[in-house]
Order: sequence, then C-alpha cells, then structure tokens
Amino acid sequence: MKVDGKAAIVTGGGTGVGRATALKLAGLGCNVLINYSRSRDEAEQTVAEIAALGVRGVAVMADVRNDADCRGMVATALAGFGRLDVLVNNAATTAFIPHDNLEGVGLEDWQRIFETNVIGVFQCIRAAREALVASGNGEIINVSSVAGLIATGSSIPYCASKAALNNMTVSLARVLAPVVRVNAVAPGMITTRWLQNGLGEGYQAALARTTEKAILKRVCSAEDVADLIVNVITGPDLITGQILPIEGGVLLA
Repeated sequence: MKVDGKAAIVTGGGTGVGRATALKLAGLGCNVLINYSRSRDEAEQTVAEIAALGVRGVAVMADVRNDADCRGMVATALAGFGRLDVLVNNAATTAFIPHDNLEGVGLEDWQRIFETNVIGVFQCIRAAREALVASGNGEIINVSSVAGLIATGSSIPYCASKAALNNMTVSLARVLAPVVRVNAVAPGMITTRWLQNGLGEGYQAALARTTEKAILKRVCSAEDVADLIVNVITGPDLITGQILPIEGGVLLA
C-alpha cells in the first residue's frame, strides 16, 4: 500500500512503538490519529511533530476497553481525514508478576489485561471495519509479542492475552478478506520506558540476559518494531493472517 495521502489510526500512539510508527507513517505522507488513554502530553507532542512533517494529525483520548470510545475514535478520524486506510492496534497493558507466583495473579489482572489486549483490539477493528472496507485496500496491524508464541514475558495473563491476539488475527484475516489485510508483529524485548518502568531495578539484568540469548546479540528498539509495521503496511499486498516475529533471533536460541 502507498500511504501518501491516506489516513491511519495508531492506538497507544503517544509513546514507544506507537509514537515511532505514527511518525514513520506521517513521514511517508499519511495523516494519523493518535489515540491515548493517559499520555496526553506525549500524544499532543507527537501530533505537533506529525504536523511539522506536512500532514494532519489529531490526538484523541479513548479507552479501547470501551466500545463507544472505539466507535467515537473512528468517527473522529473520518470527520478529520475523510477516510481510514490503516489501523495499528498498539495499545496494551500488563502486570509484572513472576510466572511461578500463581497466588499473585488476581482476577482483576486477567480482566484488565484481556479487556485491553484482546477485547480492545477486537472493538477497534469492529469499529473501523466499514471504513477500512470502504477504502478499498485496508490494512490492520496488531502489535502482539513473542510472549504469545513461547509463553515468556511479564506475566501469565499477558502471555495468554497475546496468544489470544495471535489467534484472533488469523480469524479476522479470514473475515475481512479480500479487501482488508490483518497481520500481527510479535516483538521480543523492547528498550522502551514501559518495560524499564515495569521491570525497575531488574531491567538492566533482563536486558543483558536477553541480548546474550539473542543470536543477533541485540534486542528491539521502538524504531525497529515501527520499521517492521510500516514495511508490512507499505510492502506487497499479499500478506495476511501472519504473525511476524522481530526478536533478534531469540526464538532460535
């Protein structure tokens, strides 16, 4: 897909992978709606940088767990851009709980993580479906994780949510074909503020372990993941229903 003159929504677009993706799309001439739930200042700064690239941007606060918010976000994109061609489902949450601490996992953890990482993605896709079909060549990218492939990550509920997201990606690729393509990217460890804050004092040790395990001896930056997302969007229009890892070869170790 050529994104020049087209329009995208990036959920969780004010920070990390979402921000990097939004700026790369804008640099290619794509108008971008930045969704945020808490990071208002970062989202507005990202929109200012998008505008400086000569395209339109807008920041919209919406909780993807709320169906009305998802539908309102799409309506805002259509009102502002007149179309919607790309949806990047990047918004996600987790809880940092050691896998062997079963008693440390509460029902609220399962509910919050699945409501955001699975139900929220479904609701965004459902809200955007009509507009993406109307574009004639729509693209959806779900930001998953290697946690959904090999069950290692911040917590068991997080791993399970990303496995569910991978499964849903395949289901929705069938449903939305042939006009809309649905794929997922599955990063390994990413050097973002989100992970640094979550791991706290354990971050540097985790980074060293993962870097050593990766056969390419490096882990992802937000820009690396954004590059993959944009490459899938702007590359051949014959890829759908795929889960594409980006993890420095950790899966081969």
